[in-house]
Amino acid sequence: MSAPDPPRPRRLARLAAVLSLRTISGKLIIGLLVLFGLASVFVSVITAQSLNNSLMSSLDQQLQAAANTWTNCVVQSTLASQHHDSDPSDASKPDPDDYGMCSDSGQPPGTFVELLTGSSIAYKHTVKGTCPLSAADKATLVKLPSGGHVAPARPADSGGSNPPRPAPPAPFKTSTMTLNSLGGEFLLTKVTGPQQGTALVTGLPLAMVDNTLEHVENTEHVVFATVLLLAVILGAGLIQFSLRPLRRVAATATKVTELPLDSGEVTLPAGVPDSDPRTEVGRVGAAFNRMLFHVERALGRRAASEARLRRFAADASHELRTPLSAIRGYAELALRHPGPVPDDVTHALRRVESESARMTVLVDDLLLLARLDAGRPLEREPVDLSRLVIETTSDARVARGDHRWRLELPDEPVLVEGDEHRLHQVLANLLSNAGKHTPPGSTVSVALTVGDAAASPAVPAATSDASSAPGAPGAPAVQRGVAPPGPRVELSITDDGPGISAELLPELFERFTRGEAGRARDASAAGKSTGLGLAIVDAVVAAHGGAIVVTSHPGMTRFAILLPLLREPAGQPQAAPV
Repeated sequence: MSAPDPPRPRRLARLAAVLSLRTISGKLIIGLLVLFGLASVFVSVITAQSLNNSLMSSLDQQLQAAANTWTNCVVQSTLASQHHDSDPSDASKPDPDDYGMCSDSGQPPGTFVELLTGSSIAYKHTVKGTCPLSAADKATLVKLPSGGHVAPARPADSGGSNPPRPAPPAPFKTSTMTLNSLGGEFLLTKVTGPQQGTALVTGLPLAMVDNTLEHVENTEHVVFATVLLLAVILGAGLIQFSLRPLRRVAATATKVTELPLDSGEVTLPAGVPDSDPRTEVGRVGAAFNRMLFHVERALGRRAASEARLRRFAADASHELRTPLSAIRGYAELALRHPGPVPDDVTHALRRVESESARMTVLVDDLLLLARLDAGRPLEREPVDLSRLVIETTSDARVARGDHRWRLELPDEPVLVEGDEHRLHQVLANLLSNAGKHTPPGSTVSVALTVGDAAASPAVPAATSDASSAPGAPGAPAVQRGVAPPGPRVELSITDDGPGISAELLPELFERFTRGEAGRARDASAAGKSTGLGLAIVDAVVAAHGGAIVVTSHPGMTRFAILLPLLREPAGQPQAAPV
């Protein structure tokens, strides 16, 4: 089986990206192509004009020579005829047969000669060719303006001492006309003949000039096209090579954007090696390296500050536990005093005991969050999540008997790896919130399912207007953490209460965030809330490598916890579409 060919659309897309006007390489390549094209057109026009002038000048000189040869030969023939003619009265009548030798004597091929007598053609000839003249061409030649004249033929002296003399050469004016019967354009000149009423016409075809110009133009087209092609290929290669440092800067910047900069501890790339300040790209690279240095230093300072803050919170929480325990103990001891105690003192002692207990819970939550933020490892052991769900739901049913509680579990126990105590705390916090923030008579459903990431994709993170919750199309949703790939467990807690406002959803898991008045139905319970319950849920779930998805709208609020499935032992149920 042959290997598949590389995808052609990808090549075309890459070529289109290189030649796109939106990129620097595309602008440079197209600019180079335009410059070479304009230079080629300019050189072609100048070359064609110069060559045409040169060829026409040469042809004009050839025509002058041919015209002189023709006119001299006619003059000599006329003088010779006058010298030998016994009847002077017949001297004015030219004999066409006398000019046969004149028309071919040293003339280049294609030379056209003609003798006009008045408005009629007395003789016409084309060197090494036929000479069919149409009536239109004859009329054109008759109307051809005169370009000069020759001296009239002077007869020889009676004594024979002076031989016949031809007319001296003279420059003649030329005209370009089309003679269709002779096959194209001719450069023509017309002069008066040696006898009265006669004219001599000489012409050379422009076909040789046209053919030369056409050949040169075709050669230029091929050469310029080849040069343009080579310029595009070599220029594209040179431009791509020159822009490699800029691509390295872009690649490094892309790596930086993919780093979790909000995680606190992150290692930035070493920078780009192209930092020569003498080049444009080097200046960009140097500025980028300085920016990376400042970002890394700022991240280091922020990480150190957060570490100090976490350490302070942990130390303060740890140190506060002892005095709080002492305060609570002394309050309990004072309440057990056997003697009579005034009512206001008893009330004050009970308030001290209650607030010290609440403050102890707050200190414990802060200490737990500080430990989780510091990356303290949790216990890792198999946890029967099914049993844990049953126990926490039973506790919630006892605490909130005015609610309806529904429980949906798979037939087989579902196991995950983690800290049982912390997972119990997560479920207890969520069930407690569901009971506190919904009116009496509300239904709270707890469901545990096993699925796969491909069958049940997670909701896009950190959006207040995204939606994909089952049974709630269009409901605002937010996700915290990264959903585990592969087989996973989904634990959902759904209530039919008033819901959570879309404005509160993005800040729901921040510390010391409390539900709005519309959801805080139990005022006393809300007043005792520390505002750290969902922050602990988020931190514990993240420490277990899971994610939590919240979907809410009026009449429905759903918390879905996604945890990796423990595939062992053998009794563990297999993943199925959720």
